[in-house]
Order: sequence, then C-alpha cells, then structure tokens
Amino acid sequence: MRLTHLIISLFSLSLLFQGCNKKESSEEALVSTAAFTLMDTQGKSYTVEKRGADFTLDAGEDKVVLFDIFATWCPPCQAEVMALGNLQKKYGDDLIVMGITIEEDKSNAELDAFREKYRGGTYLISNKADNQNLARAIASTIGVGQQFPIPLMVLYKNGQYVTHYEGATQEEIIDRDIAMALGK
Repeated sequence: MRLTHLIISLFSLSLLFQGCNKKESSEEALVSTAAFTLMDTQGKSYTVEKRGADFTLDAGEDKVVLFDIFATWCPPCQAEVMALGNLQKKYGDDLIVMGITIEEDKSNAELDAFREKYRGGTYLISNKADNQNLARAIASTIGVGQQFPIPLMVLYKNGQYVTHYEGATQEEIIDRDIAMALGK
C-alpha cells in the first residue's frame, strides 16, 4: 500500500513538472525569432521577421501592414478582394496589404487573375512556400489556433499587433482600424 502511494505521488509530481515545462515552452515560442521569405506574383522578395508576437515586413517600416491569409476557392476571401484593393489605393504608401495564399498549387498568373477578377487593384499577393509557415506563426501568436478560419486578416503597425479579423469583414471596419493605427 505504501509503495503504491509513493508511486502515485511520484507520477503526480512528474505530471506537474511536465505541465510546467509545457507552459515554459509555449512562452519560449512566443519570444522566439524567425524569418520568413515571401515572394509576390511579380517576383519581388520580402522578408517577414517574427520577434515574439511582433511581425515586421522589411518593406513595412513606419507603415501599417495588413496580412490577408486566404484561399482562392473561399467565397468570403473572394468577397474581400475588392475591399483590400480599395484600402491599398486609399492609403497608398502608408499601407501594405500582403495577401498570403495558403494554397500550394497556384501559379502567379492564377493569383493575378484572381485579384483582377474580383477587382482587387494592385495589392500584393505572396506565392511562396513560406506562406503556410508564416500563416501558422501569425495564427499561433493571436490565439486562433492552427485550424483558423479564412480569410484571416491581421493588422500590424511598425510590426506590433493592432487587431485581427476572422471571416468576412466590412471594409469600413478595416478602414477605421487602419486610420486609427495611422493616427488619422
């Protein structure tokens, strides 16, 4: 009986320490650094640096960056294309909209045709293998999990998280948040 009690106590104690270790590793993941390489459909390369929960696009210093995680087959993703193009046009150099497709089998021409079909203007779409890794990293830092809904749009100012939108979101809501982030 005494031996059984000792074994149960040791087992419980080991579970307690394992739980603490898991918590520490998730905290370590939040403060970790990583770099992701994106390439737009025109062949221009971009680097996104992750530092903790911050994501900085190399071309986005002193700008607002809106990462749009999407798929071409997704109806709400299709519906948002025109709004994203409108916002890019309205804010010009103060905003970078970076579409990040989670699809692996789309050519640059198909993605450009998708944006054109839904009248998305000239915002950027990345078509690079690092897309899915970046999407997972962003999703994990904002707490939506790895099975996140699309479209998932995440707004950053100088690399720091501002807000995010899950699913179809009205252009006016995103516009208001961009204006606030820019101090307008």
